[in-house]
Amino acid sequence: MKLNEEERNTQLGPLLNSGWAMDSSGRDAIKKEYLFKNFNEAFGFMTRVALKAEKMDHHPEWFNVYNKVQITLSTHDVGGLSAKDVKLATFIEEAASSFTK
Repeated sequence: MKLNEEERNTQLGPLLNSGWAMDSSGRDAIKKEYLFKNFNEAFGFMTRVALKAEKMDHHPEWFNVYNKVQITLSTHDVGGLSAKDVKLATFIEEAASSFTK
């Protein structure tokens, strides 16, 4: 189920404050770019996220070049942001914090 206005205000607020942004293309999605020390750290981060995403059956759209990982989250089944996106983005924040930047 898509996030309603109240859920957006309460659940997206902490993510937006930590660097996530609404997709600028007008899509109902959030996105963030992470920079790591090197490719090995970026790949390790992506692996952690991939394992969690697979368990959740909720897969991010992402792009990686060397030490940069760009992530976009949206729930395709509902046509926009859902609690799944909030949960995965929160995990992504925790995973990223374990790497030096």
